[in-house]
Amino acid sequence: MDMKQIEMPEQKRIALIAHDNMKQDLLDWTHKNLSTLRQHQLYATGTTGHLLENHLQVPITKLISGPLGGDQQIGALLTEQKIDIIVFFWDPFEPMPHDPDVKALLRVAAVWNVAVACSRSSADFMISSPLLSQKHPYSVPDYESYLQKRLNNP
Repeated sequence: MDMKQIEMPEQKRIALIAHDNMKQDLLDWTHKNLSTLRQHQLYATGTTGHLLENHLQVPITKLISGPLGGDQQIGALLTEQKIDIIVFFWDPFEPMPHDPDVKALLRVAAVWNVAVACSRSSADFMISSPLLSQKHPYSVPDYESYLQKRLNNP
């Protein structure tokens, strides 16, 4: 796959996701990092988005609940370079009925070179990075090139 360079904006678009048993951890983490998070555009799936918006009093673009397709909505935004970072507190001890959706989301994040924090420690490292407040060049799949090759060589 050919890659191309694009630039992440200074104001990041951050997706916040948490499984049921991890929502309180995400609430605590976002509350601790609220002054930093306020500087960015926040997105969240279903219940998590409503909880965060109510508790933190910050605007959040709320998608539908993860099991109902919210994880896939986040994945679609990734392919359009409309999400720069994912903070996803998932519960490794609790099997989820929508595990295939979660795996698909993580796969799409890897394909599109999106930073993903799946634990409080990795989220702490990510939010404290100097890159969080800077434009940042990175590589993504060159879909136009891919499509052109496929159309010219059926």
